[in-house]
Amino acid sequence: MANIMIRRTDSGALSFYLPKKDLEDDIVSLEFDTADRWGGELVLKDGSRWYVDPLDAQPRLPITVKAKRVGEDD
Repeated sequence: MANIMIRRTDSGALSFYLPKKDLEDDIVSLEFDTADRWGGELVLKDGSRWYVDPLDAQPRLPITVKAKRVGEDD
């Protein structure tokens, strides 16, 4: 699992940042994005998929969370 940062850009989009690889990309979809559930599978603009354990509420951004690349074994 990797520590990633999710923040909101000036345009209002969600942005994904993986410091270890200096990877930054826009998030194009988020599995859960409601007031009572946030997270799950997210898809980046480059097509890669990551999984963040869902939270019980929308977090205050920016936030650092653990994420796992979907399709990768640990």
